[in-house]
Amino acid sequence: MIFMTEPTTPAHSIKHAVQASVAGHPAAAAVTHATHTTTTTAAHTAHHAEEPAGKTKAHLIFGKWDPRTVKITDYSLAKYIDIESKKVPHTFGSHSNKAMAKSKISIVERLINKIMRSGQGKRKLSGKYIRGRGSCGKKQQAMAIVEKAFEIVESQTKENPVQILVKAIERAAPREDTTRLTRGGISYSQAVDIAPIKRIDESLKNIAIAGFAQSFNNKTSASEALAKELVLASKEDPQSFSIKRRDEIERIAKSSR
Repeated sequence: MIFMTEPTTPAHSIKHAVQASVAGHPAAAAVTHATHTTTTTAAHTAHHAEEPAGKTKAHLIFGKWDPRTVKITDYSLAKYIDIESKKVPHTFGSHSNKAMAKSKISIVERLINKIMRSGQGKRKLSGKYIRGRGSCGKKQQAMAIVEKAFEIVESQTKENPVQILVKAIERAAPREDTTRLTRGGISYSQAVDIAPIKRIDESLKNIAIAGFAQSFNNKTSASEALAKELVLASKEDPQSFSIKRRDEIERIAKSSR
């Protein structure tokens, strides 16, 4: 009968029985308390030791680069640069047609989306047309280009390529642009400040177009051209296409103040 009733004994009754048995024996109580504390501390330490490993594996971009080590120095852009990512930077259009949803998309995926284009559009850019690689809608191809470019950047700079991308965006983002105003039938240009999310869009567009311009109709691959542009823009090198484009936009805006 004793063995039948033991499993049904409430947990709090066992706890009170143990406390009553060690109440008159301070040494036993001390040993019980020390054992409980050691067990709890060991379990707590093991739990926190396993947690970062799982998070690190889940957050690596392309399974290789950790975005949590990336630092954003331009605080005006920090709110709109999302560096958190899944292993594969692909949201399958879940943020499309939503206001300000770009700020919730990984900055790596936004670069991939900019590469999925046929060029700069219908108008000339800096006096010429820039043709793409016919990659409209080919996201797998764009992802492969960016991943290969990141590998080249890492081998050249020995740094996290996501950090190089963020630096390139910060330095290539224009701060001022022009718009057309019409008053009394007269149209003229007026310099205006650029919103932070628009600055990031312009920077990513120019970086992607630089990859097209430097790899079109020559032996340079798209990944090599993109990697070269990222490294040059991160250093604010005057040879960078996106830096040249930024200076051109700001020069025109300065003359329209």
